[in-house]
Amino acid sequence: MKKIILGIFCMCTLLPSAVAAGPVSLDSCRNMAIRNNKTLRIADEAIEGAGYDRNAARAAYLPGIDFNGGYTYNQHKISLLGEDAKLPTMIFDPLTQKYNYDVLIGLDGKPVINPENGLPIPLSVAVIPKEAMEFDTHNVVAGAFTLTQPVFMGGQIKALNEIARYAEDLTRSVRNSAAQDVIFAVDGAYWQVVSLKEKKRLAENFVILVDSLHYSVEKMQEQGLATKSDVLTVSVRLNEANIALTKVNNGLTLSRMALAQLCGLPVDTQMELEDEDLKRTSKSAPPVSYNMDDVFARRQDLSSLRTGISLFEQKEKLALSTMLPKIAIVGAYSFSNPNVINGFEKRFGGGFSIGATLSIPLWHWGGNYNQLKSARSATARQRLMLEDAEEKVRLQVSQAKFSYEEAYKTYRMTLSNLEKADENLRQARLAFREGIMTTDDVLAAQTAWLQAHSEKIDAEIGIHLCSVYLEKVLGTLAY
Repeated sequence: MKKIILGIFCMCTLLPSAVAAGPVSLDSCRNMAIRNNKTLRIADEAIEGAGYDRNAARAAYLPGIDFNGGYTYNQHKISLLGEDAKLPTMIFDPLTQKYNYDVLIGLDGKPVINPENGLPIPLSVAVIPKEAMEFDTHNVVAGAFTLTQPVFMGGQIKALNEIARYAEDLTRSVRNSAAQDVIFAVDGAYWQVVSLKEKKRLAENFVILVDSLHYSVEKMQEQGLATKSDVLTVSVRLNEANIALTKVNNGLTLSRMALAQLCGLPVDTQMELEDEDLKRTSKSAPPVSYNMDDVFARRQDLSSLRTGISLFEQKEKLALSTMLPKIAIVGAYSFSNPNVINGFEKRFGGGFSIGATLSIPLWHWGGNYNQLKSARSATARQRLMLEDAEEKVRLQVSQAKFSYEEAYKTYRMTLSNLEKADENLRQARLAFREGIMTTDDVLAAQTAWLQAHSEKIDAEIGIHLCSVYLEKVLGTLAY
């Protein structure tokens, strides 16, 4: 049993760490990259955050309820009197039907004046003790529930809601543009693997060709029909072919690792691609027709600029709102301990209140107006950026279409060169067997054959890359 378990363990350790099940298509690679790309996941979180900001801005239309409370300890009590207060009294005079102060009357029938303060001397006074006007405020607790309902804020709340909405649209456009960049990168890595796989087969065939020539030259040397120099020349070319094959193998391994990394898979994942057997491409380019207005509408980068213009226009309204009056309704329930609702009481007491607030900006030395002009300048800059971007997109589309058509022309020329190179190699090999051509002539024909096949592979891959780039600049690349 121990031997069986050990054998199973050894077999598991020898297996690759990750193997893709079955051939992987280009669409599968795109979907994996979109699903696993960290940049896009960050962009998705930004969209979600922008949605929360939009909900927060919408909440400004509704009344806000707040609570404020506090506690204060005071060292001293509050006393309204510094000493006992003596207040003059009044008596009713039936003759005049009025109350008169009860003051001391002199012999001349006039009130006697106190020389210290210049006031009449009262006959009787009402005393208010100092202790009666002292209040215990050592510990004070107070609080208030406040409700505020905006009525007119100069368009500020509406502008903030529009800004939040456009900010969400902007983050979505940025995310879609990033998704297209990811797809374009995946396509480039995918077709790079396909290209190197084809060149690996080509390098293997070239090694077979040179090795076959090497065998023939060695036999001819044994028969005295070839020199040692001919054998060495072919041997050097055979070594070069093996070195080229090794480089292609290394490049293919690195390209597979790069594709796996873009797809969000472990770099040692062994992926077999559906298009590794590169199929023959059509010789003629499918017609390309487009309307620039539709291209402008589909391009995510231009959509971001247009959204930016709308956003800056709302910022203009936000700046204008600082120059307009603001009205709000305020209701509150306030309480405190001690309270003075019914005299001074050492207990909680409170009550409701309702009112309205009005704020009218009068003079701020041009600060608000300058903010409005700055916002308008930012909007103008954004419009100019959009115009400049549209001009560049026109040029980009024209160049992409030209490259797309040139890729097909190049491919047709490589097919023609390939037929000639195949025939040239066949004639060279026949002539070499007849002794008409030298070893150098055959090697030159083999090199031309290798170059023609390599250019044909590059042309086919170029068609795929130019096609996806054209879709990207036309805004038709699915994301």
